[in-house]
Amino acid sequence: MRQELMSLPKTLAEDVARNLVMVARLLDEDADLAYGYSRVALRLASRVAAVREAAGFASYATERYAEALAEFRACRRMTGTVDLWPVMADCERGMGRPERALEMAGASEVHKLDRAGQVEMRLVAAGARRDMGQNDAAVVTLQSPELASNAVHPWTARLRYAYADALLAAGREDEAREWFAKSLEADQSGSTDASDRLAQLDGVAFVDAMDDADDEQPAADEAAAEDRDGVADGADGVDGGNAAEDEVTEAAEGEAGDDEGRKDREAGDAGEPDVDLTDEADPTAFLDDPFKEPSKNTEG
Repeated sequence: MRQELMSLPKTLAEDVARNLVMVARLLDEDADLAYGYSRVALRLASRVAAVREAAGFASYATERYAEALAEFRACRRMTGTVDLWPVMADCERGMGRPERALEMAGASEVHKLDRAGQVEMRLVAAGARRDMGQNDAAVVTLQSPELASNAVHPWTARLRYAYADALLAAGREDEAREWFAKSLEADQSGSTDASDRLAQLDGVAFVDAMDDADDEQPAADEAAAEDRDGVADGADGVDGGNAAEDEVTEAAEGEAGDDEGRKDREAGDAGEPDVDLTDEADPTAFLDDPFKEPSKNTEG
C-alpha cells in the first residue's frame, strides 16, 4: 500500500493514508464510521487499488454487498490477483444469488488461491448450500483435509464452527456438539461463540445479573413510593384530627361569646345607667391603656 500511495502527491498521500488507517481501526468496532472514512479516501484516490479494497471491505461490513462487489472487482482489475475471490463470492450470497456463489466456487480462480483462501472458499460454498436449503450438502462441502487435521491455523476454529453449525442444521446434534467443542479448543482469539453454542446444547441458560437488578429496581421504587404515601396519609389524618378539634374549640368559644353578649344585653335592659361622656372627659385617655375604659360621669 505504501508503494501505491507514493504515486500520489505528498500531501494527498498523507490525507489518503490517514483515512485508510481510520478504516482499519474502526472496521470491527464501528463499521458505519469506517465506511464514511473509506468514501473520503475513495473520493481522494479512486485509482489506488488499496483504496478500492478498503472501500470494498467497509461496504461489505455494512452489508452494502453490491458496492462491495464493485470495489473488489475494480481492485482485481488493477492488481490482477484472485485473493478477493472468496469474499466476492460471498457478496453474491449477500445479494441473494447463492447459485452464482457456487459457480465461483467451481471456477479455475479457486485453484490459484493459497490454502487459507481455499478454506474461505469452502466456507462460502457451504453457506451457499445452506442458503438453498441443502444442509446435508453443506456438511459434505466442509469435509476436507483441513477439517480433519489436528494442526491449528488462524482459520481452524471458524472451519470447525461452520462444520458444527451445518451438522446441527442437518439434525446431527451429538456430532455438532463434538465439533463445537473442537472449535472452542482451537479458538484462541475468541472469534466464535462456540462456548455459548455448547451451553445451549447442554441446556444451560445464562442470566444477566444487571438485567435482574434493573427488573428489581422498579419494584423497590414502587414499594418506597407506597411507604411515602402511607406516611403522608397518616400525617393528613393527624392534621385532619387537629383541624376538627380546632373547629370544635372555635365553636365552643363562639357559643360562650354569644352567651356573654346575651347576658350583657339583658343587664342593660334591666336598668344599667347610660354612660354620658361630657366635655370634661378626655376621649383619648384610654389610648394610654387600651384595656382601660374611658372615665365616666354618672348623673347623681
